[in-house]
Amino acid sequence: MPSLGVNIDHVATLRQARYREQPESHNAEPDPVAAALIAELAGASGITAHLREDRRHMQDRDIFLLREKITTKLNFEMGLSEDILRVALAVRPEDVCLVPENRLEVTTEGGLDCAGRLDVLAPAIARLREVGTRISLFIDPEESQIRAAAALGADFVELHTGAYANATGAARDKELHKLMEGAALACELKLRVNAGHGLNYENTTAILVLPGLEELNIGHAIISRAIAVGLHAAVREMCDLIDRK
Repeated sequence: MPSLGVNIDHVATLRQARYREQPESHNAEPDPVAAALIAELAGASGITAHLREDRRHMQDRDIFLLREKITTKLNFEMGLSEDILRVALAVRPEDVCLVPENRLEVTTEGGLDCAGRLDVLAPAIARLREVGTRISLFIDPEESQIRAAAALGADFVELHTGAYANATGAARDKELHKLMEGAALACELKLRVNAGHGLNYENTTAILVLPGLEELNIGHAIISRAIAVGLHAAVREMCDLIDRK
């Protein structure tokens, strides 16, 4: 049965909206680390956080505190910059998920181009492996990208579900079929399968049938739902939805 990783980036986004110049102030709120602990108590199997190069939401201090405080696992999302790589090597998260990063985007807009960046990704992955971190690559469900992930020796692929989440009707069915085929190929190549991006309380159920699916990483929908019902309840609702598979 797939587990739930809760992405807490948008808790930090709300904090930064008011405390951008003083995120470490004693009264800067909401606290993403406190949110992570609530998510764990509600049933999350891990916490996902993306430290962006421009530090638009999560800050370095947040990542180090997460490493210290959470009791499940830390899935550290990161772009491929030396600055962020140094943080990952110091923090030693259980999982690192390498993602593309564009400073102008509101959220991650597509999968990582593994096939076109083998020469850049391979040495970074080797350095992360030296500190015992498992490697996940956030990619579109395309054969070339999945085969490249296998060639790089990744532990996981996290299939980008954004196109599926944004589609409706027959188009959504087509995107789900692509995800199914991508997950099946990943399993054939001995890659473990995660998925995420744009998933919510309405569209997640269909994703649960992906071959080999181990974990869903969901953030925005849960934090949005928390405004109405509270974070513990919002996480619990998503866990229950997944458990009903």
